[in-house]
Amino acid sequence: MTTPFDLPVLVSSQGVAPIALRSDDILFRWILPEIFHELPVNVQDDDIAVQLLEELADKALPGADYDDKTKFGVMCALAVGDLPAVGVEYAAVCLTVSDDIPCIATFFVSLVNSPEVAGIPAVVEEISSGLRFAKVGDVSVIELPCGAAVACVGNREDEIPGELLDGERGAALSTSYIRVYVPLPNETTVLMEISTPTMSGWETFSTMFGNIVSSIRLFKADGSPIITSGEGA
Repeated sequence: MTTPFDLPVLVSSQGVAPIALRSDDILFRWILPEIFHELPVNVQDDDIAVQLLEELADKALPGADYDDKTKFGVMCALAVGDLPAVGVEYAAVCLTVSDDIPCIATFFVSLVNSPEVAGIPAVVEEISSGLRFAKVGDVSVIELPCGAAVACVGNREDEIPGELLDGERGAALSTSYIRVYVPLPNETTVLMEISTPTMSGWETFSTMFGNIVSSIRLFKADGSPIITSGEGA
């Protein structure tokens, strides 16, 4: 089956340290391109969060004026605000230029409960069936090096707060996204998503995301690798 993740070459990530999160007794790692900048999702201290956002704006927008950096920082702060409540464990933002057009994408990782069925194949089938029934986008079952997963490519309307529009009323913004669900053998599923409102960067961002999810590796507590299906490699 052809999917957005049937990439001919995995982009070289030599020298880039993997990012790691833990779900109980399972460690999962992935490699994120250096062009992405981590967002302070789970920082409890407001002063530290503001400092990190200021540093992020300086790094992501070198040479930009104060107003542009401030607006970018506010946008990131508003985006981060809702993420912990929906279980997001890690988030990052990417700024690039495609055909002379500035483009932005956000990336996040969260942990969700797997459907209450036995075995990875059944979980994959339940997730894919549920997404198809909900008609949220194009759904496919894919094989990653770590094992079986479900991909969903779709569109949604995101709300832009009035603070970013210099007014009191917000506005809806069409956003395209790719989600990948990777079931773990502990009744938890890793959910990764990349989204962008700037379609000129879609090909670049979707290729990056294909390489990110292809880099996912799972490990037991003793460090031994886990592959959740016979087709993973």
